[in-house]
Amino acid sequence: MNSLAGQPIADIALGALELRLLGTAHVSRTSAAAVAREIESGAYDQIAVELCSNRHRGIVDPDALGRMNLFEVIRAGKAPMVTAMLAMGAFQQRIAEQFGIEPGAEMRAAIEGAAKHKLELHLIDRDIGTTLRRIYRNVPWWKRLYLFSGLFASVVVDDEISEEDIEALKEGDLLESTFAQFADSAGAIYGPLIDERDQYMAAQLLELSDGSSGRMLAIVGAGHLRGIQRYLDQGFEDRRQRMRELEKNPPARRWFKFVPWIIVVLILAGFSVGFYRSPELGWTLVLEWVLINGGLATLGVAIAGGHPLTMLSGFVGAPLTSLNPTIGAGMVTAMVEAWVRKPTVADFGELRRDTTTLAGWRRNRVARTLLVFFLSTLGSAIGTYVAGFRIFDHLVN
Repeated sequence: MNSLAGQPIADIALGALELRLLGTAHVSRTSAAAVAREIESGAYDQIAVELCSNRHRGIVDPDALGRMNLFEVIRAGKAPMVTAMLAMGAFQQRIAEQFGIEPGAEMRAAIEGAAKHKLELHLIDRDIGTTLRRIYRNVPWWKRLYLFSGLFASVVVDDEISEEDIEALKEGDLLESTFAQFADSAGAIYGPLIDERDQYMAAQLLELSDGSSGRMLAIVGAGHLRGIQRYLDQGFEDRRQRMRELEKNPPARRWFKFVPWIIVVLILAGFSVGFYRSPELGWTLVLEWVLINGGLATLGVAIAGGHPLTMLSGFVGAPLTSLNPTIGAGMVTAMVEAWVRKPTVADFGELRRDTTTLAGWRRNRVARTLLVFFLSTLGSAIGTYVAGFRIFDHLVN
């Protein structure tokens, strides 16, 4: 009986190496069973999986989140990245819980099968952090809010998903579906999320095939199968150079880094003009700046379920940090929230499960701190533009 009946597969000869690509859905019971059966057949010498070292560590050491230093994450500016990764993981977790299967069960089956049969295991995907940064840079700045809204909508929206829909994910990529379902940015994310990773994994497989023989099973998300096959067929002029290019963190647009400073100059110039015209006008502009900027940052903290002291820090800090682009309001509020409500070991332990619902984000002290960071930053950013236009309106009328 064919253990892969109905599963997306592609058999490719890479020199002396016989490669089988097996497409899976990351929350599919059928995919996990197919992977386990195929490895148990004893037909392979090597196993390759669509994982990077960070995602691999998350599977083999799920308690790693419990050792995360939240203060260091915030201080190092990694809070947005960790928040995005939790939101994506929560979408998979919610679907997996619906069907009683662990997220990434097919990858776990591959890892355990390789260890059981003493087969060499290769991690062929690009680092998830690099992929997220390249997605962020590829999306126009005015669409980034939609992108993050899509991530959080995937957590908040509680629609039931049928098992047929899960199997249908074998026609696409789960993360692409997460973004594209809720955000009008699928075109912008396709390159770094899908096509670049197709190239990277194909280049990795070609690299592994050099001087290698026997049979290799490569387990990848089914949405990547045809792209990887295409790049394996056409090859690369210099695959190592291409991998180095794909591993680079994209530089920020040169002009964009000056935008926050230009805004600060314009705001301060507005205050100066206001006080030059009259002290009453000057203080009116300052008062509106504080109330709008601080008020919206505080509203973000309140929505996240932050502590009253955190709300106060948002109200006081946002108007000041908005005039200093080297530090954001979210960094201040998140630090205060983590200090006032210190996360416990239990919070870290329940992080993966709690982030599947909005109530869980607000209840879990780790998740709530990250949500405070995100929503207060968003509130302060909106407040900066709203207050800025109010200042301009006062000065021209």
